[in-house]
Amino acid sequence: MLRRCVAGYHRDMLKIGLPANISEEFLLDFPKENIELVRLPDTLDHPVEVEFWIPPMFGWLATPMFAYLRGVKAIQCLLAGVDWILPWLPKGILLCDGQGLHNIPVAEWIVGAILGSLYRFPHYRDCQHEQFWDGQVLLRGAGGTQSAAEDLKASVHSYRILADELHGKKVMIVGYGGIGAELERLLRVFDVEVVRVARTAKPGVLAIDDLAGLLPDADVVVLLVPLTSATRGLMNADLLARMKPGALLVNAARGPVVDTEALLRQLQAKRIHAVLDVTDPEPLPKGHPLWSAPNCFITPHIAGSVAGFSIRGYKFAGEQVRRYMAGEPMLNQVNDAGY
Repeated sequence: MLRRCVAGYHRDMLKIGLPANISEEFLLDFPKENIELVRLPDTLDHPVEVEFWIPPMFGWLATPMFAYLRGVKAIQCLLAGVDWILPWLPKGILLCDGQGLHNIPVAEWIVGAILGSLYRFPHYRDCQHEQFWDGQVLLRGAGGTQSAAEDLKASVHSYRILADELHGKKVMIVGYGGIGAELERLLRVFDVEVVRVARTAKPGVLAIDDLAGLLPDADVVVLLVPLTSATRGLMNADLLARMKPGALLVNAARGPVVDTEALLRQLQAKRIHAVLDVTDPEPLPKGHPLWSAPNCFITPHIAGSVAGFSIRGYKFAGEQVRRYMAGEPMLNQVNDAGY
């Protein structure tokens, strides 16, 4: 629920903590008066007073940094997922997330992930590295007794097809919110059938409890759910086994939403394909079997990392600072901080 901050109208200087490397051009929409920008290095080793904190994008930087911050009353995270903040966030600090800021780039990444997997771009990139021309290979008839024409006629259905088209596929979006709606908009041009799934059913959207019965018919399954106690391990061995043979799993949510060991078994059996922007564990360590699993393509949690994000993100942060200083309800509140 949106509530007014007790801070009200600030007569004193508002100290805003933000990463040290943020360019001035990203801060043009911040209030011009009664604020002090406190630029925080990645490794903080002494106490610093800030009231409004914009954490670094990486949790492994932000988590230890918070231990040195004093006087924090509001946190504006620019990421949509804040599951990594909640375990150590003291009561009484207002937390707002970056929901909506990543809708366009993540939806575009998902479309690229689907097309790249269906058209086997990772395979052809590997072939390029090996300087190997691996096209559609016609398997000739056995024994070599037929003429070339007879051989071709007999083998017309024996092509080794390395690609597939997106057109006409059934795409299931699990966790249908802002990103899911943007993804559906982009997919319209491919004439796909979109199946919307969310925590609870509503007109046009099915309930996540129905997932087991829906999976066998889906050609592509896109995961966009937040990481909660209810979604941790959501795609377990049973649900992964229910996926259609040859289907594609795209995880743009959080790594622990998928049971890694169960996914590995499906990939090693070459039953399904997967494109993962997130993994469990993350970062994925060297030598982990996911790196070399068949039919699997991995990007290092970069789906929303595009050139325009910083401008969009800090424009939103500037508006949040203005709201905070004016005592207006802030957007994207995650928790009830007792205000």
